[in-house]
Amino acid sequence: MNKSILNVLLLLSGTAIFSCSNKEIKGNQREKEPLPNVIFILADDLGYGDLGFLGQKIIETPNLDRLADEGLFFSNHYSGATVCAPSRSALMTGLHTGRTPIRGNFEIQPEGQYPLPDSLLTLPKLFKNAGYVTGAFGKWGLGFVGTEGDPNHQGFDRFFGYNCQRIAHRYYPEYLWDNNQKVILPGNDWTQKITYAPDIIHQKSLDFIEENSKNPFFMFVPMVMPHAELAAPEGELLEYYRGKIGEEVPHSAPVGWDYGDDPINIPGYQSNVWPKASYAAMVGLLDKQVGEILRKLDELGLTENTIIIFSSDNGPHVEGGNDPDFFNSNGVFRGFKRDLYEGGIRIPMIMKWPNVIQPGRKTDHISAFWDFLPTFAEILGEDIPGNLDGISFLPTINGESGQQSHKYLYWEFHELGGRQAIRKGDWKAIKYGVKSNPNAPIELYNLGLDPAESQDLAMSQPDIVLEMDKLFMEARVPNPVFRFIE
Repeated sequence: MNKSILNVLLLLSGTAIFSCSNKEIKGNQREKEPLPNVIFILADDLGYGDLGFLGQKIIETPNLDRLADEGLFFSNHYSGATVCAPSRSALMTGLHTGRTPIRGNFEIQPEGQYPLPDSLLTLPKLFKNAGYVTGAFGKWGLGFVGTEGDPNHQGFDRFFGYNCQRIAHRYYPEYLWDNNQKVILPGNDWTQKITYAPDIIHQKSLDFIEENSKNPFFMFVPMVMPHAELAAPEGELLEYYRGKIGEEVPHSAPVGWDYGDDPINIPGYQSNVWPKASYAAMVGLLDKQVGEILRKLDELGLTENTIIIFSSDNGPHVEGGNDPDFFNSNGVFRGFKRDLYEGGIRIPMIMKWPNVIQPGRKTDHISAFWDFLPTFAEILGEDIPGNLDGISFLPTINGESGQQSHKYLYWEFHELGGRQAIRKGDWKAIKYGVKSNPNAPIELYNLGLDPAESQDLAMSQPDIVLEMDKLFMEARVPNPVFRFIE
């Protein structure tokens, strides 16, 4: 075998052990070292400022704060896109939205989204190739059951949750999917709200860890929280935040969006008397479930050999009565979900790997969703495809010098008139309204000096603007399905 995989620097008495310092990952030691389990937890529409350790003052996130204390925080990390499906496509394929197959939320009726082709290497296929058991628990949105994009055709042995992201707008759906089997949720008939789907999905994820505690496993947990609708189950968390936040202005949904309306618009968002408390409780429940995953690993003795990743698919949403300004959900950044300003795409990312990553580290390395595939390919000793947009950040994980940097990062958004953005070093270029005007003016910001993107420097930096304009044309390959400016 000539592939690079795990190697331990310190050997005592001929036996490989973990050292107290960083462990470099290189060399051919697959037979000597157990492959690390990997759990990737992806929040839905969680903002950079929604976490306690990043300044959140109202919502309490003790488990995620602890995860950051025990791991490595990436302060310059970006989602794949500013909405659900293309963000996940970039994560799965290692390709940014100028080249990944799914570049927008392309809805298929009556259920599902445009399918991800099964011909590409994806993150779960990479783990399957390396001998892992793979499972996904939560929201998919990259192809309906039986299509090429079916999770079972993309490398997952087990999928449980929402196949369709439209139905994932509802926290009390009539059913979920267990691979290709529809699972009816007791009492949920679009009039009653009995079974809270995230609780069922979470239990299945804990079961998966137990069932595969003796095997190397990759578990993808794309949670639906705190995506709208705002719907937290009655209980201690909701009651706590009702008391903490106090009196609220209720959110009223349009006719046909509430449970019991006939007909009901399933992708809609319900009315809510306590919208702010509900959002806070949903983030609190997300944090609680992360804590339960961590405790399950402790109980099974798996913590020391498990990589935990936590991130969000894009910035905070403004739907269903949510008020991200109240929570300062985007922190210092400008914009929200659907924006290509930093608030729409700069997201928290934490990585914990005991005995490899020293606790409490922070890096300003610029990274994005499309970097995960090459990073894990290098960790696992699998070949890294040459056509990826991502680069491995394994040197950053190891605390080594010599980390390769991106030439640039690129995003495009196909709704709201069409939007594009590029980050190159500290420079950020943004174009809005490009579908009607491909030569729309470029906004230019220096993120090193102005992370809030408050001062447009385009007029004073014509050479940088010209360079960015060329990159906008270079970055993307036309897609016949997700047509943009071609």
